[in-house]
Amino acid sequence: MKEIKLTKEEKEIENELIKGSYLNVSKSEFEDIAESIASKKRNAILNIRVNKDDIERIKKLAKKFGVGYQTLISELIHRAAKNS
Repeated sequence: MKEIKLTKEEKEIENELIKGSYLNVSKSEFEDIAESIASKKRNAILNIRVNKDDIERIKKLAKKFGVGYQTLISELIHRAAKNS
């Protein structure tokens, strides 16, 4: 059987599961979480030109939050669209 190679993040999750760090949640909480994840799935591609300095600041901010800069930009767009 072929060995599955996990990413660093996947290994951390696996280790936390083994330790029992995750908690059970109610069905409604689970559904809320699942809905949130589903709403963040990408279904469109956007190409835009932006200021180089802005991208550098966003990259630094994304690194601080431990996410990719494109993920952060997508989240910011999602929040702006949701709150409009």
